[in-house]
Amino acid sequence: MSTDWPKHDMSFLGGRRLRRMRQTEWSRAMMRETELLRRDLIWPLFVIEGQNERTAIRTMPGVERLSVDLMVEAAKAARDAGIPALAIFPNTPDHLRSENGAEAYNPDNLMCRALAAIKSAVPEIGLIADVALDEYSSDGQDGLVRDGVILNDETIAAMVKSALVQARAGADIIAPSDMMDGRVAAIRDALDAEGFEHVQIMSYAAKYASCFYGPFREAVGSGSRLRGDKRTYQMDYANSDEALREIAQDIEEGADSVMVKPGLPYLDIIRRAKDAFNVPIYAYQVSGEYAMIELAGAAGAINRDAAVLESLWAFKRAGANGILTYYALEMARKLGR
Repeated sequence: MSTDWPKHDMSFLGGRRLRRMRQTEWSRAMMRETELLRRDLIWPLFVIEGQNERTAIRTMPGVERLSVDLMVEAAKAARDAGIPALAIFPNTPDHLRSENGAEAYNPDNLMCRALAAIKSAVPEIGLIADVALDEYSSDGQDGLVRDGVILNDETIAAMVKSALVQARAGADIIAPSDMMDGRVAAIRDALDAEGFEHVQIMSYAAKYASCFYGPFREAVGSGSRLRGDKRTYQMDYANSDEALREIAQDIEEGADSVMVKPGLPYLDIIRRAKDAFNVPIYAYQVSGEYAMIELAGAAGAINRDAAVLESLWAFKRAGANGILTYYALEMARKLGR
């Protein structure tokens, strides 16, 4: 069989052959448009009561809840790996959960003790404190509930008190994740009035009502107790213009940075936000995204390590300044810088 393939007229290319730049690793590196660096990674961690305690999360293979002392050790590992910040989420014991979520503003709650311990032992790492009531409520909702209705303004009042105890405990960034209207302005005013002008606000500005939060809700102990759903305050996944309105409102109220959550299903929102607003945009590679990669990798359906890298790079390509990811420590240790 002849191997002399007929040559076609390629003059229409005008000498432009884009594959030339992809022929070698050094050329691909030189032409790369985006970078993925250790400083782009934020590590979410789950804290539990106890001493030298770690518990596995069934739906998140490889992720564990850690007691405060082990959280401090994790913070040291993150610092040594070049991770700039941690995002802390508590699994509040059942007996401390209530309808009014008052444990959220107990200055000795699990979150505050974790913040204080890490800040004392590892002062050079940033601490991001989640502010919402689902980690403290008996009904799993992010807001206070009356007759089945989520109360906006009453929820904000509780969140302001929660933000203040977190700032006093050592939080560098307050991250309201509740999606109540007006909470950024209220928290900003309260922080400033208490002398915490230096504490940032990273707003969960475009947080969608998503099935991809399932494993997270197990991790913080809110999933099994959730009554109803969160569609009256988290966003409809059919909408993108609305996300820009939410982000614009939070920036106007004083957010220093904003977050899009979930991540991969909402890359278009990240891109639109980056194009529209001159503030840092963060993406959260949420628990369901993590679980899909881990379970598909374990089943042999995909190359797990390649999928992790490709997914993280997608966030940077879409325009994210940083990524909250459960892969942060692993990837920080692998990345050269």
